[in-house]
Parts: sequence; C-alpha cells; structure tokens
Amino acid sequence: MTLPLRPLGSSGLDISVIGLGAWTFGGDGWRFTWGAQDDRQSIETVHRAVELGVNWIDTAAVYGLGHSEEVVGKALAELPAADRPYVFTKVGLVWDPENPAAAPRRIMQPDSVRREVEDSLRRLGVEAIDLYQVHWPDTGASLNWDGTEPPEDAQATPLQEYWQVMADLKAEGKVRAIGLSNHSPEQLAAAQRIAPVDAVQPPLSLLNRSAEPEIDWAADHGTGVIPYQPLHSGLLSGTFTRERLASLDPSDWRRTHPDFTTHLDSSLRTVDRLRTVAAAHGTTVGSVAIAWVLARRGVTGAIAGARHPGQMADWEQAASLQLTEQELEFMAGE
Repeated sequence: MTLPLRPLGSSGLDISVIGLGAWTFGGDGWRFTWGAQDDRQSIETVHRAVELGVNWIDTAAVYGLGHSEEVVGKALAELPAADRPYVFTKVGLVWDPENPAAAPRRIMQPDSVRREVEDSLRRLGVEAIDLYQVHWPDTGASLNWDGTEPPEDAQATPLQEYWQVMADLKAEGKVRAIGLSNHSPEQLAAAQRIAPVDAVQPPLSLLNRSAEPEIDWAADHGTGVIPYQPLHSGLLSGTFTRERLASLDPSDWRRTHPDFTTHLDSSLRTVDRLRTVAAAHGTTVGSVAIAWVLARRGVTGAIAGARHPGQMADWEQAASLQLTEQELEFMAGE
C-alpha cells in the first residue's frame, strides 16, 4: 500500500498524509505516560507502518524521558536504509532525572537546546534529524497538561533567541527542517521574520479546534501543518467507553484528564455523529475522524498514534476517504 504524499511546506520533504506518533513508545515511569508498553511491540508497529506506506515518525525527547527515541532508533536500525522513514522529534521539555514523575519544564536556552539535539541524534542513531520542532514556547515553568498557561519565568528564553538557535542547527546540517509546536500565530510570525518556519504541529481534532488560527497562518504562508491527536488520544477511535476508561493502566494520564472524565459524555455524543458518517461509507469511526482532519485547509499530514500494528488497519481508508461538505459540517456539529 502507498499512502498519498504531500509536500511539507517548503522543506523539500514529501510526507505521507498519515504519520506514526510515538508518544506511547515511551512506556511507564514518567509524568505523562500511557502506561507500560512492550518495546518489541513498538518496533513491530514502526515496521508495519512502513509497510503501509507511512514515511515519517513523530516522537519527542520527553516521551519516556528519552526512551521513545531509543525505541524508534532500534526500529530504524532493523530496516534497510532505503526503507527508513523520516524522523521528526521535538526539543524544549526538560526533565529532572532525579524526579522522573515531576512535570518537565519548558526550557529553550541555547546551551540546553544544543545538548538536547546531540542526545536525540545519539538515541535515534541518525546523522541528522529530518524535522526538529520546538515542543512548547519557553516559559521556564513546568508543563501544564490541563489547557492552562503557566506563568512565565523572568528567565524564560525569548522566541527570537531560541528560533535563531534552531536556524543555526539547520544551517549546520544537524537537522533538515525546523518547526514550531503549540505556538500562536503571533509567535509564528515573529519566528518567520528570523528564519522560515518549515512546519507547525498544533492539536486538531473534532474535539479540539483551538489551533485553527495557527493552521490558517500556516496555510497562508506555505508552511507545513502536521496536527497531533486527530483521534483525541483515542476518544474518537470509536472504541472508547466509560468501561474502557476504568480499565486503563493506573498510571495512564488519561484517567484524570478532564477530557476523559468531566467532558466524556459530550465527547461520546460527537462519536455518535461519526458513527453515522462511518456507516454511510462502510468504514470505521477512527477513519472518518482522521479524514476530517486531513480535509482541513492547510493540513499536510496527521499524526496518528498506535501501540500495536493492528491499530493501523483503517489508515488507508482514512487517507482515501472523500467526505462531503455536509458530512464535514455534520461531524463538527455545525
């Protein structure tokens, strides 16, 4: 199978419309874990994704406090060089090795960035990172995962300073392209004045459209867009229920997040609309949820997470599904 390719902005990379997200590969033992994960299963998931036509993997240094990158590196090493997918990773969430359960801090100091890129290159086993992304704007504070913005520390590194470091890494050949994740249109514009923003990585799903201004900015400036959580961390997979919530690993971050507790009933009503559209096309709820994201103006490719090879069975359908304007609006509750 070959998934359609789209150009990632002006980076020179043509990427499949679905990429494999490797957050879960981090395993347990850190703040934002999905619970225990078998490394061999993760490696087999990478290999199956490549067989399906996926040509990029998105990970981050913080996932498993380096472990996800190590697993991805092992998976790459087992593939023939010609079959190896692009590797995208992220920088700027720094953890305390003495307290792995603590929330990582948002730090983009130049010396910290340079340490991180060398660590990521080593863990991934590559000579250059294909897309290196700033995970969050630097505030110097701990990462909040409840949607609130932490207070900015007086020592936070200005965007102009850390984006110049990213541009320098590109010029030095340590990375092929540079991007920004979770940055506002104003921040994207400020970065663009220093060096081209090759790609942005915002959240986007039927349950979270908060980053649409950033996606519009990218579409207007020819910047690639690779949204994360098109299935909203499994809520839009069609298989999530209250019973499933209760069965999650005790350490899984979703057990206490408002999206999976306070707002669960509302989320499941959205899933009911997706079931109607999925039935009309003879496909799955997950495939129409991803197709909705891919139909959004400006989107290059969606990051879909998977813990085992069987979770990618409907990706080909998602990539080829043609939804009508009426279906798109109905799914969005418009």
